[in-house]
Amino acid sequence: MKTLGIDIGSSSIKVSLMDVVTGECVASQTMPAAEMPIRAERSGWAEQDPDMWWKYVCDAIRKIGADHPMKEVAAIGITYQMHGLVCVDELGKPLRDAIIWCDSRAVEIGRKALEALGRDYCLERTLNSPGNFTASKFAWVRENEPEVFARTYKFMLPGDYVAMRLTGRISTTEGGLSEQILWDFSRMGRADFVAEYYGIPTDRIPEALPGIGIQCRTNAATESILGIPEGTPVSYRAGDQPNNAFSLGVLHPGEIAATAGTSGVVYGVIAEARADRQSRVGTFLHVNNRADAPRLGVLLCINGTGILNAWVKRVVAPELSYDEVNRLCETIPAGSDGVVVLPFGNGAERMLEDRFTGAEFAGIDLNRHGRGHLLRAAQEGIAYAFRYGVDIMRTLGLNPSVIRAGQANMFLSPLFRSTLATLCNASIQLYNTDGSLGAARGAALGAGLYRDDTEAFASLRMLSCTEPQPAVRDALEESYGRWKNELESKLNG
Repeated sequence: MKTLGIDIGSSSIKVSLMDVVTGECVASQTMPAAEMPIRAERSGWAEQDPDMWWKYVCDAIRKIGADHPMKEVAAIGITYQMHGLVCVDELGKPLRDAIIWCDSRAVEIGRKALEALGRDYCLERTLNSPGNFTASKFAWVRENEPEVFARTYKFMLPGDYVAMRLTGRISTTEGGLSEQILWDFSRMGRADFVAEYYGIPTDRIPEALPGIGIQCRTNAATESILGIPEGTPVSYRAGDQPNNAFSLGVLHPGEIAATAGTSGVVYGVIAEARADRQSRVGTFLHVNNRADAPRLGVLLCINGTGILNAWVKRVVAPELSYDEVNRLCETIPAGSDGVVVLPFGNGAERMLEDRFTGAEFAGIDLNRHGRGHLLRAAQEGIAYAFRYGVDIMRTLGLNPSVIRAGQANMFLSPLFRSTLATLCNASIQLYNTDGSLGAARGAALGAGLYRDDTEAFASLRMLSCTEPQPAVRDALEESYGRWKNELESKLNG
């Protein structure tokens, strides 16, 4: 018996087939070979074609299906880039490109909404500023593209769109509403007051279902084009960061997960509603939230992490592999000999109160510093951004002693792991999972193929553990102080 996990990223689509009995990945495919394009007609904009996601989902499933019959698939799970906006007509056809997570055009709309609704009132009920989230993006469409707004039958998240293509049914999840800032935590239901303020008719909001459990079933068209039997349940759906935490077994209060791909995230689980007064971190329903056992996820997002690391490598060391870059970085002392890098060059940063400061290099001495210093300072700067955010999360009661992550992206760098562990005084544990495999595991749990969480995560294995390094703590703390001063000078300038 197999389950299928679909991961809709902004860089690529990954699909994994999991054996339910062993919990192991049987096959996986990532599409396309190069990164998917992001269209940016103006500074701070970011859009993608939803049908491009669907094409690559189909391509990946067909490639897996060449060796593994899709008739064995018993359930499907979907994870996706959070906070995107897809507008469709009554036939389910996209009316424009999706406005994706890193698009910052709606920042001012969200800021005005917070002021108009009242900060205390809004944070008490939604736990977040409307910010640059999905509801604010749809309000931007209403203001700037009235014809598209008028023709929109439903608006949805990227994962909702792919679920619709698989099943023909339009729906979202309760967690999905919370990440759109359309969930009222004071009454644990839809936040119609936000929609009303934005002039969004509530009938444009899809039906909301639990994230774990049978949500819809595949149709005859899916069986025809992909070989997945008609009636196969889609039984798990979650945004990429709640799903990353789920895939690592982070389900209970106090547990922490992290990722560091294009963007970086620290995600911690709490049991009671808490809001950051400055809205620098978000609080959403976790995928396993229940009325009798509340589970909320506190999400710190840093837009400029892996994208900065890749940019610096591409600009100063294009001929080196990432392993060679990491070895070169190890030749530079902790603190990068005074060079500091602010990694905030990938759109408005929520933890900086939705400001777009741009990336910055500082402290460069042209007589002493070379590309190794720039490369190491980039990795350290990303780790400093994580530390800055973790300090914010501590004010909400999360004090990580262990941070779990998948063995991927920035966490493949021993230097990055060691720097982050030392700065946060926490062990970094890497596990044998990723987003698509987590979605496949969630699908099995949601379809009742596993009895409970314990059985679902029995095959999860820790691959390595990186402990804090006391020998370099003072050097890193001193360097972090310089980095923080540079950031605060920029913010206050």
